[in-house]
Amino acid sequence: MIKVRKINGEEIVINAELIETVEARPDTTISLVTGNKIIVQDKVSEVVEKVLEYRRLVNQKRTKK
Repeated sequence: MIKVRKINGEEIVINAELIETVEARPDTTISLVTGNKIIVQDKVSEVVEKVLEYRRLVNQKRTKK
């Protein structure tokens, strides 16, 4: 799960596993595999970094078992 800020300023948490694409159009648009789209204030690079950090944490937990 990653935290992002919607265009209206509301902070939400989304499932990083459901992200299909992240585009700058010009606002950052996150498309989910469910077909939903979320427009956020975060830059594309910030969303990508949050997803990468999430995956690092998940992989660390798996390798420690």
